[in-house]
Amino acid sequence: MEKTKWMTEAIELSKSNVLNGGGPFGAVIVRDNEIVGKGVNRVTANCDPTAHAEVSAIREASKNLGTFDLSDCEIYTSCEPCPMCLGAIYWARLKTIYYGNTKVDAAKIGFDDQFIYDELDKQIDDRSIPTKQFMPEKAIEAFKLWDEKEDKIEY
Repeated sequence: MEKTKWMTEAIELSKSNVLNGGGPFGAVIVRDNEIVGKGVNRVTANCDPTAHAEVSAIREASKNLGTFDLSDCEIYTSCEPCPMCLGAIYWARLKTIYYGNTKVDAAKIGFDDQFIYDELDKQIDDRSIPTKQFMPEKAIEAFKLWDEKEDKIEY
């Protein structure tokens, strides 16, 4: 079964990444029974908080395929995606997510994202990081340019 093959690849990436100084997460993106992108967690190794396995796999797949629209692809990830990765998966339009470990499993070893889910449920003024609107009258200028642009590529 192909799904077993792809999930096994994601899991093997997660295990080898631990041995190479990264976090215990791996992901592959598959289109037409072929891996088009791979990623592992390199947050601490690269000093990049966005270097999660799923985001890295999306970046590689998009580059390899020359498109930001991965709606004909599936992602196999060793763990249920965090909020950032889930958002990236939706933006990339992946058609299916297959995952191994749960977010509860991840929390048990110190990767707990519940605080982010909790923050998203709060009103902006109640969040732990102060969030203030600033210079909206200037910021809207880019939106107006985009809205009026004839040859924009919608996404």
